[in-house]
Order: sequence, then structure tokens, then C-alpha cells
Amino acid sequence: MPSSVPRKRVRKSPEARRTEIVESAAAVALTEGLECVTLRRIAEELDVRPGLISHYFPSAENLVAEAFGTAATGELDALLPADRPDGTPTQYIARYFALSRGSAYDDISRLWINARHLSRYRPLLRDQVLEQERANDRRLEGLLREGVERGEFTTPDPHLTAIQILVVVDGLGAHANTDRGNRPEAVLRMAVTTAERELGLEPGLLDRIAAQLPPTLAPH
Repeated sequence: MPSSVPRKRVRKSPEARRTEIVESAAAVALTEGLECVTLRRIAEELDVRPGLISHYFPSAENLVAEAFGTAATGELDALLPADRPDGTPTQYIARYFALSRGSAYDDISRLWINARHLSRYRPLLRDQVLEQERANDRRLEGLLREGVERGEFTTPDPHLTAIQILVVVDGLGAHANTDRGNRPEAVLRMAVTTAERELGLEPGLLDRIAAQLPPTLAPH
């Protein structure tokens, strides 16, 4: 006869439970939008009572901000790792563009648009958006400075160049979310073209390098 004794639930530590809640909220934010991150919605996702979620996040606004921060940090670490032991700065910047131009980038692109809109009247989210923007600036600037030091890039101001590249990447993301038609190749390559011009690279070099990346760096 099958046992009628209910299975005992494993009690999670407060840290593990909080992480689980934030990661679930980040997944909902990516696929459905930040407006869908509510205490009840995340409770349903995790099959727990809403009171458990409110124990860790008394306000949904805190959860929304952390959900965006977690998703944005995950995107940054995937696109441009802080530790880059497997290749050169040129290989990593080529990889960055290959990943950010792929369809897998669409969800995070939509999330950034969503977050910037909502942050106009949600102070906690606004602070998180600013923090993530600064993190993107610092990470890309650091890569460009490394490339300059190693003689791979030539730019008098890596900080300014990083901002120029990110502005174009953001613009293309917004464009992709409002125009689903066939875009000219010159438009698709606009961020790459900007980077090659500002970094003193031969036109087309980054695409060629991206096509020849070693397995440890290949976009996936």
C-alpha cells in the first residue's frame, strides 16, 4: 500500500528563501513585466502564502526594485563578465555585441524600457535603475581601458566612448521593441560600427572576431 504519510517539507534558511523570492520575481519581471511583480503573484509562483512573501518584503515596491536589480545584474554578468580570463579585450567586446544583438536579449531590453518608465514615479526603482546604469558604465569603461592599456584600442576617453556605445545599444533596444519589421543591416550594426570607429578598429573586425571565438567565449 502507498504510504499516506505526507512528505516533510524542507525548511529553507531565511537567506535561501529571500533569494528564491527575488529570483522568482526577476523571472516574472523578464517575461511579464515589472507591473506583474506583486506579493500575491510571486506567492502563486512559489506555491506559498502571500504572508510569507510580505514577511521578507512588506512592500511590493522593494520587491520590484530588487527583482529589476537581480535581472539587470544577471544580464551584465552574462554580456560582460567582471572577470575575463579567457580572452582579449577585443574578443570580449566582440562577444558583447554578438550577445546584445541576439533575440535572447529582447526580454532584458524590454525590461529596461519598462523599468525606466516606471522609475519616474517609483523612487526605489529609480535608485536601482541608476545603480545598474552606473554598473554598466563602469564595467564597459573598465574593458575599454584594459584594451587601451594593451594597445588593442585607441580612444582618448574610454569613459565617454563607453557611454556612446551604451546609448546606441539602448537606442537599438528601444527601436527593436517598437519596430518588428526588417531593419537594414547598417542599423543592426550601428552599435558595432560606433565601437569600431571610436576604438580605432578596422570596420568589420568585431564581427569576424565574434565568428571565431573559442568555445569558452562563444555566445550561447
